[in-house]
Amino acid sequence: MANSLEYAKLFEKNLDLLAVQTLKTGFMDSNAGQVKYTGGNEVKIPKLSVQGLGDYSRTGGYVDGSVTLAYETLAMTQDRGRKFLLDAMDVDETNFVTSAGNVMGEFQRTMLVPEIDAYRISKLATIAMGVEGDVQAEYGYTVSADTIISKIKTAIKGIREAGYDDEIDVLATYDTVDAVEEAALGKLTATSFSQGGINTQVPQIDGCPLIAVPSNRMYTEITLYDGSTLGQETGGFIKGTTAKNINFLIVARNSPIAVTKQDKMRIFTPDTYQKANAWSIDYRRYHDIWVLDNRKNSIYVNIKDAK
Repeated sequence: MANSLEYAKLFEKNLDLLAVQTLKTGFMDSNAGQVKYTGGNEVKIPKLSVQGLGDYSRTGGYVDGSVTLAYETLAMTQDRGRKFLLDAMDVDETNFVTSAGNVMGEFQRTMLVPEIDAYRISKLATIAMGVEGDVQAEYGYTVSADTIISKIKTAIKGIREAGYDDEIDVLATYDTVDAVEEAALGKLTATSFSQGGINTQVPQIDGCPLIAVPSNRMYTEITLYDGSTLGQETGGFIKGTTAKNINFLIVARNSPIAVTKQDKMRIFTPDTYQKANAWSIDYRRYHDIWVLDNRKNSIYVNIKDAK
């Protein structure tokens, strides 16, 4: 019998890579390189602070400055999982990897990826909406080819004015992208966009990649189903009861710290799984997203609904 632990390692590696590559928000995972992760649901995020310039003295030389580096321990609040059973009569040892790969690939494409995207987008939108004075949010805008480019350019300029010179990305509904293309009349140029080791060409405005996102992930709030309560057996997520529809969300690439990690995947063979004559796959994923307090002004959200 093949080693089910080796199967689990194979799936863990491939599913983690697939998740980052297929998420519309996958570019946010690139900031996780500075995060310490040792397993489970906790991560340590570095917080660096330095003092500013002082006057140089020709007699005394340099003024001493301090550097403070501290790690803040945060918990990933999203702890989600599912068990999948593949009947032994349908799947034998020789075709288990193929069959399980199809199942887990479809699960990630249709369930996991949309949920993580929707969660991240809703959380970033909430952060932008929480900035005092609504300077990082606009409400009650119906997308129009006459004004959409101006709206996006103005928002980008605001983030640039706040001092963010790194790459800025625009997440937009397909209706918004269509309006931009209609307004540009074929003059919209492309830019290189890199995510999860894959480089693609996407439309751009002022050098900022324009990433099309399905509208059912563009909410200011989502409700997660637990998978067991009556009416929630399907799991996944739905639009929150007080959620608003987002037209576009703009974010400086280096601001969101996003982490998505599988806990140890477990695969039991039909010989070891006791409840059924089946292969059992236990899938569990932690994920979350954070933005440091001093970078909240690097996020902007445009909302279709009135405040």
